[in-house]
Amino acid sequence: MDYRKFNNKIIARIDRGEEIVASLKAICQSEGVKLASVSAIGAVNNFTVGVFSPKTKTYKANKFAGDYEIVSLLGTVTTKDGQFYAHLHMSAGDGEGKVFGGHLNEAFVSATCEMVIDIADGAVGRAYSEEIGLNLFEF
Repeated sequence: MDYRKFNNKIIARIDRGEEIVASLKAICQSEGVKLASVSAIGAVNNFTVGVFSPKTKTYKANKFAGDYEIVSLLGTVTTKDGQFYAHLHMSAGDGEGKVFGGHLNEAFVSATCEMVIDIADGAVGRAYSEEIGLNLFEF
C-alpha cells in the first residue's frame, strides 16, 4: 500500500494481497482521520459482504471467491468510542457481468485498488441504536 495526501484528500493504492478495510484503517489512523467519505475501484479475488435484516437485527454474510472487478466501493469513516469506524458498501462484478454487493466486511485485492479518501473537518461519532440494531451517526 502507498498513498499521498493532497490538502483534504488522500489518494491511496492498495496492492495485491492486501485487505481493503485494514488498509483504510491503517491510513486513517496514521493520518488522524476522524471524518471522511471513501470511494474506490479495483479488482478483488476474495470478499465478504453482508445484508442487514432490520427484523432480526443481524447481517447475513455472503462470501465470494474468484476474479471480480469493484464496480463501486463507497462509504464513510467516523469514530465509535473515539476509535476508527468504517461503514463501507461494495459491489463487484464477475466475468459474466453478474454483480454482487452489500456491506463490506473484508476484501482482498487481486490486482490493485485505487481509493480516494475525502477528509472533512471535524468528527462524527457512532452510537448503537437498540431500535434499529445498528451503530448510527451521533452528532
